[in-house]
Amino acid sequence: MIRRYCVGEENWVDSRTVYIGHKEPPPGAEAYIPQRYPDNRIVSSKYTFWNFIPKNLFEQFRRIANFYFLVIFLVQLIIDTPTSPVTSGLPLFFVITVTAIKQGYEDWLRHKADCSINECPVDVVQQGKVVRTQSHKLRVGDIVMVREDETFPCDLILLSSSRHDGTCYVTTASLDGESSHKTYYAVPDTMAFRTEQEVDSLHATIECEQPQPDLYKFVGRINIYRDKEEPVARPLGAENLLLRGATLKNTQHIYGTVAVYTGMETKMALNYQSKSQKRSAVEKSMNAFLVVYLCILISKAVINTVLKYAWQWSPDRDEPWYNHRTENERQRHMVIRAFTDFLAFMVLFNYIIPVSMYVTVEMQKFLGSYFITWDEDMFDEELGEGAQVNTSDLNEELGQVEYVFTDKTGTLTENNMEFIECCVDGNVYIPNKYVFCSFSLLENTVNTAHSEHEDLFFRALCLCHTVQVKEEETVDGIKRGIHQGRPTSFYISSSPDEVALVEGMKRFELLHVLNFDSVRRRMSVIVKSSSGEYLLFCKGADSSIFPRVVSGKVEQVKGLRTLCVAYRRLSETEYEEACHHLSQAKLALQDREQRLAQAYDIIERDFVLLGATAVEDRLQEKAADTIESLHKAGMKVWVLTGDKMETAAATCYASKLFRRSTQILELTKKRTEEQSLHDVLFELNRTVLRQHCLDFGLIIDGATLSAVLKPNQEGAGHGNYREIFLEICRNCSAVLCCRMAPLQKAQIVKLIKASKEHPITLAIGDGANDVSMILEAHVGIGIMGKEGRQAARNSDYAIPKFKHLKKMLLVHGHYYYIRIAELVQYFFYKNVCFIFPQFLYQFFCGFSQQPLYDTAYLTLYNISFTSLPILLYSLVEQHVTIETLKREPSLYRDIAKNSLLRWPVFLYWTCLGVFDAVIFFFGAYFLFDNTTFTSNGQMFGNWTFGTLVFTVLVFTVTLKLALDTHHWTWINHFVIWGSLLFYVIFSLLWGGIIWPFLNYQRMYYVFMQMLSSGPAWLSIILLITVSLLPDVIKKVLCRAICPTATERAQVGCWHQHDNETEALNFIAPIRPPSSCFLSPPAE
Repeated sequence: MIRRYCVGEENWVDSRTVYIGHKEPPPGAEAYIPQRYPDNRIVSSKYTFWNFIPKNLFEQFRRIANFYFLVIFLVQLIIDTPTSPVTSGLPLFFVITVTAIKQGYEDWLRHKADCSINECPVDVVQQGKVVRTQSHKLRVGDIVMVREDETFPCDLILLSSSRHDGTCYVTTASLDGESSHKTYYAVPDTMAFRTEQEVDSLHATIECEQPQPDLYKFVGRINIYRDKEEPVARPLGAENLLLRGATLKNTQHIYGTVAVYTGMETKMALNYQSKSQKRSAVEKSMNAFLVVYLCILISKAVINTVLKYAWQWSPDRDEPWYNHRTENERQRHMVIRAFTDFLAFMVLFNYIIPVSMYVTVEMQKFLGSYFITWDEDMFDEELGEGAQVNTSDLNEELGQVEYVFTDKTGTLTENNMEFIECCVDGNVYIPNKYVFCSFSLLENTVNTAHSEHEDLFFRALCLCHTVQVKEEETVDGIKRGIHQGRPTSFYISSSPDEVALVEGMKRFELLHVLNFDSVRRRMSVIVKSSSGEYLLFCKGADSSIFPRVVSGKVEQVKGLRTLCVAYRRLSETEYEEACHHLSQAKLALQDREQRLAQAYDIIERDFVLLGATAVEDRLQEKAADTIESLHKAGMKVWVLTGDKMETAAATCYASKLFRRSTQILELTKKRTEEQSLHDVLFELNRTVLRQHCLDFGLIIDGATLSAVLKPNQEGAGHGNYREIFLEICRNCSAVLCCRMAPLQKAQIVKLIKASKEHPITLAIGDGANDVSMILEAHVGIGIMGKEGRQAARNSDYAIPKFKHLKKMLLVHGHYYYIRIAELVQYFFYKNVCFIFPQFLYQFFCGFSQQPLYDTAYLTLYNISFTSLPILLYSLVEQHVTIETLKREPSLYRDIAKNSLLRWPVFLYWTCLGVFDAVIFFFGAYFLFDNTTFTSNGQMFGNWTFGTLVFTVLVFTVTLKLALDTHHWTWINHFVIWGSLLFYVIFSLLWGGIIWPFLNYQRMYYVFMQMLSSGPAWLSIILLITVSLLPDVIKKVLCRAICPTATERAQVGCWHQHDNETEALNFIAPIRPPSSCFLSPPAE
């Protein structure tokens, strides 16, 4: 057991002991306690053959809507209800079945992928021989052999390599997307093993931490037992751990890798956990509307129940001569009878809740997301990839963004550094060819102090790096070691300026590497020269180097990324002391990272500043145009970066985040040292409030942000700085946050999300340090950049370049929101039209719960008659053209703040549905009252009356959608007119055939009898016209009196098309006229 003390609590964390080759330790060494670990089987599937049905049903009925309809269905089965259980059961069965098939198919694909991985062949060393087995049969402690270009089957400790220095090169693209070659190191005591027999003779154990998902952290040690000697302990870290899913590169083979984590305990499996579910504003509005309609449903049921018993208060109405009650009905208690009637009315009116809306919305989101992946404008030729959709649940949220938080390096810029100049000992040098081609300074000894600093400066650049050698065979693929081949080699590195200087330094022995991390923001190396002198070279950000410098100077380089270089000479005693600190920290199993940080802090001090390099990161293509368009669309853009203020500000001016007219406000550590934070905040707040007409931009650094976000101590008396800070930000068109840590980026996003306006936020970045803010924002977008694919993997959407954000939001986001807003409102509208006549009908049938519509119509209304037109509308509607949306970003403001799903719009659609329902019912009622319609003098009965109302209903709601459609294609015509034709054909068949499986034929010949009446035809046409007329008049008046920007753009598009048509009259025969919506560019 390992005792770990943290944050005032004592936690006990188990370690694991791995016996290499499953060999027991020597007698007296330690107790042999075999531990059980999972096998190497990967399981990403959710269901099995046996639990699919119960588990899937349980998950589906956890949704409130599905559970509600299940309850309604059970009520119809238990009590005597006016409608058949089929009317609720069939739509519910359809929804459940479609969802189950979709989820089952997806899980079957996961099963196939799991089988292909688990049955992959691997080589295991057993009894001095290499034995081939399947991946899922590996156990913790097995010694595995991996060859070049093979993938590691589990998490392994590297014991030996085919390379003489005991290293191997690995790519982790499948884990974090980084394609660069990373170096891993074998255990020094086992790196000389070259054969299977030598590896199999190893007698050792590995003690390490229990599995945890951090890809870049591993703490352990290996105990090597030798004959009659004390065991030798060697530290193990992340540089010794080969992760499952990574690939061996540039190394022929590695011997004796030991499995420490297998199966679902590997870091890859632990990192494939699902992200927290994000909910869009549309989904929240939908749920709120459902609650309102549920209240309406309950109110209808209560009103009808009360009115029923008020109607039956008279004995002749309570039990008329033609409908005597049974003895059981007379003895039933009044409360039970009232509750039963209440449930019956709930069943009768339950269709006002649209169960099929959920399926339609899911299908719309799933199918609509393909428009992003198919968009050729968002395909990058250089990467060979297009946009990716990791979740389709937030498509419409792309049309509601108010704040955009973006990283700088690799997102706004290309992350392609170009060396501009360097500064050595206070003198600035502009590079010429000799700087990179002549290395005479490195080979000669110079006596002057200035030349010595130049010498040390270039030595530091040449030695303090992470460059690797890439070997490549050039003759017929012949491997290295065969005389006919001529191998070539070149250098690769994660930093582009490191490779250029490496070849100039080959006279030093590398002793220790103090690796770079995002907290220290620097890296160091300890080297030994040929003369036996120990030198510590360090390079890093200026903010991390300057506090540790005791001498030296560097001229400030404005607007460029700088890398400071420093050194320190170590005496023999200081070197041994540094080795002791590093060895103790690396051998620690508990709190190794903290101990290493302390050791680095002790070693990296008392530097002499040598100089600095300055590089320029060019702005991405069309980044400035994209930011300008986002500003015109009403979005506020914030840049969150770890760079220094001067570099970040220069990028902001170049990208047009800050304009020449922008008045810059600074909230930085330098200013708060001169004034108190309280005074600076209140001064800035007064400035933006007094001069609110000016264009302000705010610059804040990480240190000041920490002070702003820090909770005030009791008695401070300065109030809440957060609110003042937010007030300043609201009045600024753009904000730059520099020197930001990854966690601070997420804190900024969370702060804006929690503000009183609750704006929709979007975060975009390309690196692992952007993942926290991407996960925190409402919508996270990852750039497929050069800093790996962690951001793209953890995002909701991934795009190749920043410029693609413009079309993602202004076009796709605009369309998605318009479409789904119409879908939601239309579903509620058509269900109000559907069920309100049923409510009115109860006033004319003595509240007897008599249904107005036939069972088939009740069942198929939402499934077949009206579902396809709105689904297609929500996929292909384009109310304005793509070019117009890109040309006029201000149109995005028309849909901001969920404008199409606000309560006034919702009430308008509901009132429109009630009005249409009243026209349907009372129009048919008054037109046909006491009138004969057929040629033989017969009057219409209740089913004919209901069929007439239903026919007007289906045609009205379908034609309403046709009137709202701007973008007509052949498929629109096919679906809309085809749905109406299907209804007519179905009604003819349903009422024209004797169905043998039905006990009664109440609809037989009803539809044909209705169509045989001339007045019925006239009534249908008249009622449809009257129902649609108010909405048409309202739209015409609104366009004429107070048109929106979108409506003005539509008119402008029509005029533009008319002008183009007139121009063509002079040069070519006129083609058939068409509006600008008939043939827009393909999405």
